Amino acid sequence: MPQAAFTTLGCKVNQYETQVMQGLFIVKGYEIVDFSRQADVYVINTCSVTHLGERKSRQLIRRAQRLNPAATIVVTGCYAQVSPAEVANIKGVDLIIGTQDRGHMVELIENRKQNHKFQPLNAVTDIMAAKQYEDIPLFSLPGRTRAFLKIQEGCTNFCTYCIIPYARGPLRSRPLASIVKEASKLVEAGFQEIVLTGIHLGAYGRDLANNGEIVSLVDAVQAVLDINELTRLRLGSLESIEVSDKLIDIMEKDVRLCGHLHLPLQSGDDTILNLMNRHYTAAQYLNLIEGIKKRVPGIAITTDVIVGFPGETEAMFANTVSLGRTIKFAGMHVFPYSRRTGTPAAEFTCQIAEYEKKRRVQVMQGLAEEMAKEYRCSFIGKIRDVLFEAEPGGDAGVTAATNSGIISGFTENYIRVYAKGEQTFLGQIRGVELTANYLDGLWGKIME
Repeated sequence: MPQAAFTTLGCKVNQYETQVMQGLFIVKGYEIVDFSRQADVYVINTCSVTHLGERKSRQLIRRAQRLNPAATIVVTGCYAQVSPAEVANIKGVDLIIGTQDRGHMVELIENRKQNHKFQPLNAVTDIMAAKQYEDIPLFSLPGRTRAFLKIQEGCTNFCTYCIIPYARGPLRSRPLASIVKEASKLVEAGFQEIVLTGIHLGAYGRDLANNGEIVSLVDAVQAVLDINELTRLRLGSLESIEVSDKLIDIMEKDVRLCGHLHLPLQSGDDTILNLMNRHYTAAQYLNLIEGIKKRVPGIAITTDVIVGFPGETEAMFANTVSLGRTIKFAGMHVFPYSRRTGTPAAEFTCQIAEYEKKRRVQVMQGLAEEMAKEYRCSFIGKIRDVLFEAEPGGDAGVTAATNSGIISGFTENYIRVYAKGEQTFLGQIRGVELTANYLDGLWGKIME
């Protein structure tokens, strides 16, 4: 039986797409093996959000080539889409597929083998011409805990720093019936939590109006919640201006919709937000968050922040720090601005020195850790439902905990919880009394 190995960089959409691709290989008779093992085919699902993502992608391509020089190496994803010629020049690459047409991947591999072709095949197509959502069935169902469900592709926001619209193309929404069908399949397979994902999730449905289907993200959420056996539904990243009252209405009324929203801020300064082509002000963002917190007490609001954007003065950076302290995010991902060729911001003057970006990242990360600890510790003494996971993480602390009989999982508001527990609890939701701060989460006692 031929073997295929996969590795994934980047976002939850990439993770979902890797599962879809694995299913295509399984149907064709391949065994899926760990990327560290020798395989006949290696698939690297790449990221291009930052220079770091691209560098890691190149490192993984070279690692695959070392593991088995005779293997077929396939490079797909955003890096492959925006820089196919660069990828083709990396030693060992056999096939380059961007962010669409991946349903033909196995066929292309087999054709190359039969025809004994040795030059890299560039199968990247014009993503900006894509019109419909590429709806590939999910055959592979790894795990039984949390499943990602992609419902939307593409972005037309064109934030000035972002390469993703060029890597993913225009908006394409998945038909509602297809979403419900896959969600039902996941629930029947025993998954306890479904996470709706997309490149521009809040724009779901806008393009479907051209086909006579008038739907929005709220409709997709409600349609999945109408599956009675569903235990939990979580939303991926959303733009703050796309959080509607109707969405919060559902969150208030149906506890299965997790009290957790990831709403990228990017900057707390209006001048920088305007330069970024973000469509809100700091005050508008703050007002939205305050309103949501009043309606959904205890909700986790997490965010992304970019520091060192061209022209960001110390005073502008201080505005972002101040807004963060005011909002008290439950979690914050901090990124130094990464200059992406082909984006408007790459041509801006007043680029910030790397050492200064690094300093600002350290300041924001310190604040992020402080806020996250404050948020999770506010739940000490309370009982929350925790979904325990078979793979709690790869960091040293988590690995040590797992090896000592400690299991870990997440509350509905995305607090990591550790507890002494049986392996049979993995994949289950259990009531847990939260008792103390522990590592990157809380320690708890599983209720009888």
